[in-house]
Amino acid sequence: MPSATVEDYLKHIYLAEQRGSDPLVPMGVLASLLRVTPGTVTTMVKTLGRSRLVDYEPRVGVRLTKRGRSIAVQVLRRHRLIELFLVEVLGLSWSEVHHEAEVLEHAISERVLDRMDEFLGHPAVDPHGDPIPTAAGEIAPQELTSLAACESGTFEIKRVGDQDPAFLDFAAERGLVPGSHWTVEGRDPVADLMMVRSGRKRSIAIGLAAARKIHVQPGSDSPAATDRA
Repeated sequence: MPSATVEDYLKHIYLAEQRGSDPLVPMGVLASLLRVTPGTVTTMVKTLGRSRLVDYEPRVGVRLTKRGRSIAVQVLRRHRLIELFLVEVLGLSWSEVHHEAEVLEHAISERVLDRMDEFLGHPAVDPHGDPIPTAAGEIAPQELTSLAACESGTFEIKRVGDQDPAFLDFAAERGLVPGSHWTVEGRDPVADLMMVRSGRKRSIAIGLAAARKIHVQPGSDSPAATDRA
């Protein structure tokens, strides 16, 4: 069984691959994500390469092999199921479960994880809207757009892509959570703001930088939905 350190590296490489447009994850990016020095990352990546978990190209970057990706996805499955369990069953806030899951994802057994998955009804997403891989390692695709890209019309929030507790508290306090429906009321590019409203509630202002962290499914009346179709 891989060590917790190996699992952390593989998981972060996988997440960086999903976010980036390049086929290789730069070593500096990986060092920043793991909060270690570039030298430490290089040493570990070489070890992972010898274990055939990654393909490493010096001075260019790293990518997962098929085996490395399989391990990374299972770590992600454990992490996201644990987060959901902590929120839905134990009543923890969605802003505090990420750190707890970072620890528990390396300790939980597959037997307990399967029971947890069954108890939760085989959920598709975690509390933040991130997809939960199946036991077979399959991940349902998400066809989403950034809230900042919505010029007008309605939308449903599907995922909040920032694990920072302060940002999650900010989103929760304003009701900007997965499953909620909103309407774009207007935009102010000069002030870098957009106005959104949920139902009959008063409109709220959200900065475009924050809106880029919120991923939505535009309604049929939204230009973003038309552009994406």
